[in-house]
Amino acid sequence: MLEEMIGQKVVVDMRSTFVCLGTLVRTDDHCLELRNADLHDLRDTQTARENYVAASLATGVKRNRKRILLNRADLVAISRQEDVVDE
Repeated sequence: MLEEMIGQKVVVDMRSTFVCLGTLVRTDDHCLELRNADLHDLRDTQTARENYVAASLATGVKRNRKRILLNRADLVAISRQEDVVDE
């Protein structure tokens, strides 16, 4: 199923306090590779995960990584940015 998301902008929820937004470019058995990504540590703000993601999508993703590899064992969920609901 991840192959369907290649080339699309995604939101990756991590088991830790991190959330990552970016373009999924490649996957393998161990990693996801994202480009033009925002890796955000939620400990750095008072904002809840859902609010941070909604605000980022509304104002534009603040890229702080050209390329990032995420360990698949650390992931909770991945979704296309367009599938994130702000209600």
